Amino acid sequence: QVQLVESGGGLVQAGGSLRLSCTASGLTFNNYAMGWFRQAPGKEREFLASISGSGGNTNNADSVKGRFTISRDNAKNTVYLQMNSLKPEDTAVYSCAAAAGGYTRTRDKTYNYWGQGTQVTVSS
Repeated sequence: QVQLVESGGGLVQAGGSLRLSCTASGLTFNNYAMGWFRQAPGKEREFLASISGSGGNTNNADSVKGRFTISRDNAKNTVYLQMNSLKPEDTAVYSCAAAAGGYTRTRDKTYNYWGQGTQVTVSS
C-alpha cells in the first residue's frame, strides 16, 4: 500500500520560509518522479514543482521560480519543497504526488499517488 505523508506546514509571516517534507512508503521511490501542488480555497489545483526519480532534473512553475526549490533524498524516500519569501497569496493546502516513470511532469492527472496535504498559511 502506497502512502505519501506530508509535514512541515504551518503559519508563517510574509517574507518567511518553510520547508515541506513528503515521505513515501510502499513504492520503489527512485522509480517515481515526485511533484508538489497546491490548492487554495475556490481555486484549481496548481502545479509547483517536479523532480525526476534520480533527482537530476527539476521543473518549476514560473509563479514560484526563484522562491521555491524542490529536492529529494532517495535514501530517506523523502521529497522536499523549500519555500522562501512567502507571500499571503501562497496560502493553500500543499500536496505531494508520485508519478511512475521517473521523469518530471506538470499535469496532476499524470500522477499516480497523492498525499493528504498540509496547510500553509502566510499572514501579512
